[in-house]
Amino acid sequence: MRYFIAITFSALFAHATVLAQSVDFIEPKNNATLSSPFKVKFGLAGMQVAPAGEMKEGTGHHHLLINAPDVAEGTVIPMDDQHRHFGKGQTETEITLPPGRYRLTMQFADGAHRSYGEKMRKSIEVTVK
Repeated sequence: MRYFIAITFSALFAHATVLAQSVDFIEPKNNATLSSPFKVKFGLAGMQVAPAGEMKEGTGHHHLLINAPDVAEGTVIPMDDQHRHFGKGQTETEITLPPGRYRLTMQFADGAHRSYGEKMRKSIEVTVK
């Protein structure tokens, strides 16, 4: 009986860990008004940051989408001015944008830049003065 309980508890704990995977903006906050350049800090829970090219389960790296549509799970994230890659494993950066309103989306992706989709995505809105 003890063995069964231990397995059940372990299975529940593993399931809870998977559910805890997420990304968030540490900085800036949603609806912030900023001066350019400004700092962006990426938050991550339940996975580990690894450089592009490393294909280990539970790892990946950050991408910052600027006024870009969401990238579907499994789709390679484009590399252009609207899709900034942090393939060296960076967890923060400084961004320069002209004045205006922006939707910033943090998208975590695997070592081949394939999006982990909605479960590892967070969007905020900011205004640059």
